[in-house]
Amino acid sequence: MKQYPFLTIALIGNLFLTQASFAQAPDSSWTLEKIWDLAAKQNRQLHLADLSVQESRTSIQEARDKLLPDLAVSGNYALNSKFLIYDNGLFSKPQDVPVSSYGYGFGYSLDFNIYNGGRDKRNIHIKQEEQQRKQVEFELQHDNIKFAIAMVYYELYKYLRYHEFLQTEIKTEKQQLSSIQSLHKNGVVLKSDVLRTSVKLSQLELSLSDVEKKVVLAKQRLNILIGRNETEPLEISIQEIVNLEAGNRAAYASYQAEALSQSPEFKITQSDIKISELQIKQAKSTLQPKIYLYSHYNYTYPQVSFYPYSNDPWGYGQTGIKMQFALDNLYKSKHTIAHARNLSEQQKEKTNIKKDEISFRVKEAYLQQQQALESVTTATDNIIQTTETVRVIRNSYLNQESLLTDLLDAENILLESKFNLTQAQVNLKLSHIKLLLITGAL
Repeated sequence: MKQYPFLTIALIGNLFLTQASFAQAPDSSWTLEKIWDLAAKQNRQLHLADLSVQESRTSIQEARDKLLPDLAVSGNYALNSKFLIYDNGLFSKPQDVPVSSYGYGFGYSLDFNIYNGGRDKRNIHIKQEEQQRKQVEFELQHDNIKFAIAMVYYELYKYLRYHEFLQTEIKTEKQQLSSIQSLHKNGVVLKSDVLRTSVKLSQLELSLSDVEKKVVLAKQRLNILIGRNETEPLEISIQEIVNLEAGNRAAYASYQAEALSQSPEFKITQSDIKISELQIKQAKSTLQPKIYLYSHYNYTYPQVSFYPYSNDPWGYGQTGIKMQFALDNLYKSKHTIAHARNLSEQQKEKTNIKKDEISFRVKEAYLQQQQALESVTTATDNIIQTTETVRVIRNSYLNQESLLTDLLDAENILLESKFNLTQAQVNLKLSHIKLLLITGAL
């Protein structure tokens, strides 16, 4: 029992490495922050989301373009038929007015919206709000990609640690098998002990092969998320720092308040409310008249529009203001406005639902982080105890005071404890990152 303090120091030195050791990692290794930075530039999903943001900016410009006047020029050329005037009735002999056998015309027309209930300007505000929503969606997508990368990164980290543990265990087991074979030759132990140890060694080698395959798959997934070729080499440092104080960085109330103030998901629902309220105003604006400034002027040949007719070119135009009011909107808009109001109420309810959902997810992630922190502490204590147990049983086995099965069981428990500690460390990291994701602080 006097060796426990020494074992504690050794395990903490091995399993919770310091900042200095992390800084000594080779430059070729990839840190999580470095991978995040590269993914922000190369991830295909983020690139697609960025294109969507750019499209929303263009939509704002399109909406502003509608404030500009409609201006058009036109022209025509045609062959004219005879110009017949039936001055005594349709069935009488017509008067043939001599006109040119061909004609042409050209001119311009201009329409400028002066007032239409504010629909065009309000449409710009809607597009601006949609652009802000797209930007928040991009930020949410960016955070989700970072979390997905973190999950794969720490999965790779976990398997690399498993690989390290298994390699060490196989090396130790080979040495132990050699010792048992020597004892068997001297008649100290039975042949069954040699066979049991050989079987365990084979199982360890099989587990190592399985872990190596999982490492390859994790690297491939990570390369895809980064936006690199899936076969490119990728090495990460397994000298990962696990900060045991990470679970106590902030109180639950602080996380919840932060989530409701800057969570991208909550911001999206609030943006939807603003858009729905603007849509109500758009529906009401149909009850307003439309007022336009218009102007048009045309040159035409020949002049057959006004009497006396002439084979000379002539010009005519108008400039003025016109007003249009759709009477049918007095009864049609009633249901349109009701529909817009109903959609707005739905958005408000969705916001309340999202608020409750975010509060629950914050609580869940916070408790998961606390549980992960407790698991790290428990797993550390278990390794200390099982390490001492293996040492005692190994000595007693060599002194013929215990069975090989007891030693093998103790070694398996120790290896499993190392696996459990690594898993607990990974869970602690991911639970904290998940909490940052939900609160919008990632």
